[in-house]
Amino acid sequence: MLNLVLPKGSLERATLELFEHADLAVKRSSDVDYRASIDDPRVNEVRILRPQEIPVYIAEGRFDFGITGRDWIEERGAEVVTLGELNYSKNTSNPIRVVLAVAENSAYHSMEDLAQHEGVLRVSTEYPGLTARALSAAGINAEVSLSYGATEAKVPDIADCVVEITETGRALKAAGLRIIDTLLVSRTEVIASPQAAADPEKLHAMRQLLTLLEGTLEAREKVLVKLNVAAEQLDAVLSVLPALRSPTISELSGGAGYALETVVAKAVINTLIPALKDHGASDILEIPLAKIVH
Repeated sequence: MLNLVLPKGSLERATLELFEHADLAVKRSSDVDYRASIDDPRVNEVRILRPQEIPVYIAEGRFDFGITGRDWIEERGAEVVTLGELNYSKNTSNPIRVVLAVAENSAYHSMEDLAQHEGVLRVSTEYPGLTARALSAAGINAEVSLSYGATEAKVPDIADCVVEITETGRALKAAGLRIIDTLLVSRTEVIASPQAAADPEKLHAMRQLLTLLEGTLEAREKVLVKLNVAAEQLDAVLSVLPALRSPTISELSGGAGYALETVVAKAVINTLIPALKDHGASDILEIPLAKIVH
């Protein structure tokens, strides 16, 4: 039913892992094959292409839906329908930022400072369209050059500043650059062509697949906790037990106490389990989750 396009390059590994964990494993003959398949009745064809191209191809209706970053949607000015955001990037669950950076020892500390630059500001970037629009809106007279990589190495000899993507800012700092502005916060998005989004059957199928992907991402951050507690210690345990929703409480046979289960953030589990034990919980189980669907 659906023709799907997935990103090649920096997002490729994380995207394929997400689909596999969502029970939508992408199968291809080799790691360099651009054609693939998913054993799912809703998916007809899968292609793996550069994320820069994906918004354009989807806007043209060559594919029904796909995954790319907001940065490339903005850069290409593509008219697509966003179905939802997916909280993952190359290395983390954080969004990436498209930032403006100058040399560490530069006298410029803001976009307003750059507007005072004498002459034409030289800017190197992989996002010439997005950059030109942002600088023009700030009243900056700039010559924006397309970079084909190693953008951070072009300051100061080739460019006065660069516009680059970063998750943490560490690589730019290591290259002797200082971020002075963020032009865009970019998350990974599921996008559809206007034609596919207008088709009720296709839209329903795309939203079903999105549910699996979103549920898988949410489950990565949480675990199921099960435990037993005596009746007289129930309130004490409940006082330290966070919950995605109210915990499920079941009375144990013979009036021996209660069994509790709830979903909690994985980030707190290292302090939560000892605290539960301290407050009287026993037989504590931590169980990984595959999906959480609300």
